[in-house]
Amino acid sequence: MKRRKGDRIALAVLLAVMILTATASIRFGAIDFSANDMLAAVSHSLSGRTELTLNQRIFLQLRLPRAILCLLVGACLGVGGTLMQGLFRNPIVEPGLVGTSSGAAFGAAMFYVFGALLSASLGAWALPLAACAGGVVSTYLVFALAQTRNEGRSSIMLLLLTGLAVNALFMSGIGLLSYVARDPQARSIIYWNLGTMSGANWNSVAVVGSATALGTAAALFCAKPLNALMLGEEEALALGVNVGRLKWIVLSVNVLIVAVATAFTGVISFVGLIVPHILRVLRGSDNRFLIAGSALLGGTLLSVADLMARLSLRPAELPIGIVTSVVGVPVFLSLLRRREYLF
Repeated sequence: MKRRKGDRIALAVLLAVMILTATASIRFGAIDFSANDMLAAVSHSLSGRTELTLNQRIFLQLRLPRAILCLLVGACLGVGGTLMQGLFRNPIVEPGLVGTSSGAAFGAAMFYVFGALLSASLGAWALPLAACAGGVVSTYLVFALAQTRNEGRSSIMLLLLTGLAVNALFMSGIGLLSYVARDPQARSIIYWNLGTMSGANWNSVAVVGSATALGTAAALFCAKPLNALMLGEEEALALGVNVGRLKWIVLSVNVLIVAVATAFTGVISFVGLIVPHILRVLRGSDNRFLIAGSALLGGTLLSVADLMARLSLRPAELPIGIVTSVVGVPVFLSLLRRREYLF
């Protein structure tokens, strides 16, 4: 009971910090908005007025959906990282290391080059579906190639090495598509691989929000089986966990949330690695807390990164993937240097 109460307090603190960070992300940028400006824009929009000022349109159509999309994408990446680390019982696993992000990026590149007919028939869902297809193919290709008779530590090493190879394969495919694409298409692919929130709109918020809600709910359903899996596969089987089915569910949820998030923002690395590790240091390895906490902390960290990207060179902005990589690479290297995390 005391443990669960502590987890609830920690989640409440994370929620409060996320709300404060989101408020700062909404307020500051190339144009700063006061509290009165934000309230006036929202009230005018709710009243149905069409004669909005330029700043009010910028706030309602650009800044507000961007801030909300940051929270949703950060939640997707944080939950995806927690699921993958729990499944493979290794704290240096993130969705990008097993091919999901590169596969989704390849699917999106295919869409930019060849997706005119698909876009005409599916509308706003065309890009997420193309990214999801690429993420599914790459993730399950890695998973299939990494299967061995021994399901212990050597299989985890093989999985990650296979993931590196498949990542290289799909990144080569993206390079080829960039080479044959027309100039506007090639620029879209380049911006995609750097990661950006500049394309946020209310359609993307609706799509990513749906994936976030469904994926997080499914992840919480898997929390207790993942806790049992921490003891080892044989012990989890003895406790009644269907390990094979759990693997497929976790991988499917990971593909859903990460591929859809990547579809609208491009490749954003290291969030899925850093967030679960921070929470694990603070509150331990209970996946019931880690999954909920990762959704909150992931949104917070990505909002901070987006705010840094917008303020560092304003009115221009840095690609958000650059900011997350600058922070994430040192953390990743520090994990590799700790003996308890080596394979």
